[in-house]
Amino acid sequence: MDKNKLLETAGKLQQVNDEAAREYQDKAQILLSRINRHMLSRQDIEKVVGKDNIEMMKDNHANHQRFMSSIFQHHNSEVLVETILWVFRAYRSRGFTTSYWAAQLNSWITILQEELTNASFQQILPYYTWIQINIPVFVKLSQESLEPPYTAH
Repeated sequence: MDKNKLLETAGKLQQVNDEAAREYQDKAQILLSRINRHMLSRQDIEKVVGKDNIEMMKDNHANHQRFMSSIFQHHNSEVLVETILWVFRAYRSRGFTTSYWAAQLNSWITILQEELTNASFQQILPYYTWIQINIPVFVKLSQESLEPPYTAH
């Protein structure tokens, strides 16, 4: 899959209704507290995020929550795709492994299901599922942009 196909599939995500977007935002502190506790409880957390990157991981969770809240209020496929690609490049360059994203998204989905009403969860779940399904594509595309276009001999 290339970036254009990724943009096309992102464009098929439905705008989250106002009630679900508001609930996600209103529960931000609860969600952040739970995702941080959940990820920190992993025995392999340092291996997944890299040495000395715990605070960076927490910052990522806060940024993720704010970004997704914004996307839920104003769906924009291009912003969604470009931002996720930037995040993959930035955090991988700081030592985060690709398995971090699967672990984080699985955690978010579990926590959202427990904290949000079923109606809000059903509105929001497609976004998380879409990101999760496309992790390999984000890894591939973000890696391509990190590699130099040529090599000197």
